[in-house]
Amino acid sequence: LALSNTTALSLLLSKLLQECLERSNSSAPPQESSASDSLAIIYVLLMLGLFGFFSVGVMVTNLRARRLEGPRDPYNTYIATDAWHRKDREYLQAKILESYKLCCVLENQLAVEQPSRKIPEEKSS
Repeated sequence: LALSNTTALSLLLSKLLQECLERSNSSAPPQESSASDSLAIIYVLLMLGLFGFFSVGVMVTNLRARRLEGPRDPYNTYIATDAWHRKDREYLQAKILESYKLCCVLENQLAVEQPSRKIPEEKSS
């Protein structure tokens, strides 16, 4: 069973090779569309290659930058600790206390509720 598959495959490949050789050896005039097609293929491959090159470059620089930034980096250690949150909270509490100390309430005797007095009404003339 395996022998018949390999012989069929080899026959198919040999036929394809013979057809390709006959096409290249034929004395028919070359087609102009094949030249523009090959240039288009080359252009597409060139663009894909450039895109791939830049994509790989970006990935490599990103990986390299992450590798240089280790877990013992002081900046990461500072961020990992919650010290700056505590400092901000303490600063905010100090500011609130300071604003309470600076705050004073002035009582306007005319604006205070006086249920025994009536508000004067304007008389229409």
